[in-house]
Amino acid sequence: MCARAAGRELPPDIERLYNGGLYRQAAEALNAAIQREPRESSLHYWLGRCFYELRDYNRAISSLERAIALEPDRSDYHDWLGKAYGRKAQEGNRFTPFTSLSLAHKAHREFEDAVRLDARNLEAQRDLIRYLMNAPGIVGGGDQAAEQQVQALSAVDPVEGALAQAELFVTRKKFDQADQEYQKVLEMKPGRIGVYFEIAEYYRDRGEAERMSEAIAAGAPLAAGDHRLDYYRGIALILEDRAPAEAEADLRHYLDTVPDNANVPSHSTAHEWLGRLYEKEGQLDKAAQEYQAAVSLDPHDKQTSEALKALQKR
Repeated sequence: MCARAAGRELPPDIERLYNGGLYRQAAEALNAAIQREPRESSLHYWLGRCFYELRDYNRAISSLERAIALEPDRSDYHDWLGKAYGRKAQEGNRFTPFTSLSLAHKAHREFEDAVRLDARNLEAQRDLIRYLMNAPGIVGGGDQAAEQQVQALSAVDPVEGALAQAELFVTRKKFDQADQEYQKVLEMKPGRIGVYFEIAEYYRDRGEAERMSEAIAAGAPLAAGDHRLDYYRGIALILEDRAPAEAEADLRHYLDTVPDNANVPSHSTAHEWLGRLYEKEGQLDKAAQEYQAAVSLDPHDKQTSEALKALQKR
């Protein structure tokens, strides 16, 4: 997502840095801007976003909390603070169970505040629903709460409501019902390319190459120049076990043209799929390099770590 798309505009020089994936340089420029305008909430917000992309969740939280202190009624500020609390809670053994529970409660509160402040903030709605469907009851999660929020979202946006319902079915491993929901969404012919990408990801994870390709093809006319199409097309070709050179070129082009960002498919997964492609092709050294690149970007990816270990034993 570009900086301009999410609310307050940044100074053009900082916007270029952020949109180019140069988050550390953008953070330095934002800190200098904050020295000049310490009470401009949007500068603190975007500084928090930079730290989030750098996976420095402590500083992301600090910056986003400052943005909210300056302007407490911004739904997007609360949503991103909730994300930062959630990611910090997931960091693993670096926190005690008590600390993780405390962070989860904080994430829940921020997602609820974001939706309360703006029910049409669809990203916040989906974040709240994902929290409710995945969190244990001790921190406010549960099927009933998730279902109620899905119904509330459906009243605001039927497409997003159907996507959320499908995701809930997937979480509960009710794949036949999830299929029905996703097909229902496709029949609606929504006008947002991200909807088709979400459906493509479902079929990717299910290993259904044909349906994944159909979802991509249905959405492509909405944004023919969107480089995320390269990512999804490349993976579909790998699943179909055809045109390996084209699949490689698609994924390489994605890595070269789309900065790693929380709102796009991660570079770590692109490297993982390149690793799978090379492994299929018998290019084991290249496969190991790609798996290693994926693990370096996302050390918590157990599946890719296991794939790398298994490859190294061969």
